[in-house]
Amino acid sequence: MTDKTKLEKIGKLRKMNVNPYPYAFSQTHHAAEIVEKFETLNGKRVSVAGRVIRTRHMGKLTFFDLLDASGKIQIMIKADSAGKSVAQLLDTVDRGDIIGVEGNVTKSERGEISVELKELTLLAKALREMPEKFHGLSDVEIRYRKRYLDLATNPNTRKVFTIRAKTISYIRKFLDDHGYLEVETPALQQVYGGANAKPFTTHHNFLDQDLFLRISDELYLKRLIIGGIEKVYEISKDFRNESVDTLHNPEFTMLEAYEAYGDYNTYAKLFEEMLAGLVKHIFGTHTIEFQGKRIDFTPPFKRLSFADEIKKKSGIDVAAIKDDDEAARIAKKEKLDTPVMNRYHVADALLDKYVKPSIWEPTLVMDYPAYMCALVKDSRKDPRKSERFEMFVAGEFELMNVYSELNDPTEQRKKFDEQVAEKKKGDEEQPPMDEDFVEAMEYGMPPAAGIGIGIDRLVMLLTNNVSIKEVILFPSVKPEGKKSKGTADK
Repeated sequence: MTDKTKLEKIGKLRKMNVNPYPYAFSQTHHAAEIVEKFETLNGKRVSVAGRVIRTRHMGKLTFFDLLDASGKIQIMIKADSAGKSVAQLLDTVDRGDIIGVEGNVTKSERGEISVELKELTLLAKALREMPEKFHGLSDVEIRYRKRYLDLATNPNTRKVFTIRAKTISYIRKFLDDHGYLEVETPALQQVYGGANAKPFTTHHNFLDQDLFLRISDELYLKRLIIGGIEKVYEISKDFRNESVDTLHNPEFTMLEAYEAYGDYNTYAKLFEEMLAGLVKHIFGTHTIEFQGKRIDFTPPFKRLSFADEIKKKSGIDVAAIKDDDEAARIAKKEKLDTPVMNRYHVADALLDKYVKPSIWEPTLVMDYPAYMCALVKDSRKDPRKSERFEMFVAGEFELMNVYSELNDPTEQRKKFDEQVAEKKKGDEEQPPMDEDFVEAMEYGMPPAAGIGIGIDRLVMLLTNNVSIKEVILFPSVKPEGKKSKGTADK
């Protein structure tokens, strides 16, 4: 609700012929620059602009803490040197207002670098009261619903999204420098695929057909490999109609890249190099701190066998599970909670139970069971397994998914048929047959390596956050006063 007192102050400003919402302001410096270059700027005239986040009155002195994109700077106003017009304007300024200040760089008696105000310009009069002690609010949903307030009052939040931007920029430059072509593929798709997930459905009125928001851009990027683009990538928004929790948001950001004539070993080496370089670029070292423990991204990363590790810890050979009936018996014995009692979900649950909890350092979990991988070549060493690995860090953080891509159209059709059969038996996350993609493969697809990296989860790791909502500017939240269906919104 707007504040009546603030509206009265706007009326007062207009009577003073002061526009409370002017068009522009000439800003010569930012707060951080003034602090960093104090020795050079001391005594010189500067102009800064930002939001008033704190006010203090000490006798004939008034202090504002001004927050801009770079940080905070103290504004010092001396009553005996402020002109009448400035004094009148000061009476209308409240915490939360955006102001422009011209003045000389100096230090207060307590030694704090400041700008001594000479000229004041009101740039935007806030009509609502900024929250008190916003950083300490226990209801974090307010921060997600009103991210603008979070950003305006919490420097740590701005730091998170600065790191996110640097992460995406580094990845893009890394791939560009390695000869990859960045492309854009459809977000609205006639047939969804490339992952196991429920899609969002919409209807195109002119074409009179249902379309799906993509769950992955994989099959479109592979079409480009077939078309002769040998190295290709996309940083895209994907959409999955799934629960909302600390690791899942219905709209999220993925990097997918494909390289003709490579295999999953190609990407094991290349993306070890990329992640190690990214961490070093942002932090100046290969180690980061996450939840009080150190993680070292110095390559090479540790390797584990999916099937061998589970067998070692449970006695179960997941690569040898014959059918869904056997999988259901294992799930019952192991007391696994899976959405569907089939081989795919049971093997995944066994990985969660026996392998992930012991992982901390970056680890490549290699050679998934072949029945889990409809788009992947079978292992050249053991056809029960596939040439796929996922990289995990700090237990449950899955950072990348890498394939030696299946390029045999006959085998691809067979694996798609198996997915369709599972879908008919009740696994709603299985995608439909994509006839057009199989047809494209029949023209000849070169051997290739493919990778998917969840950008949001990577940024969670780099910023020491355990909730995906902390690294998405506007995460999905349930309407106020309404409870979510299914998994709780955390």
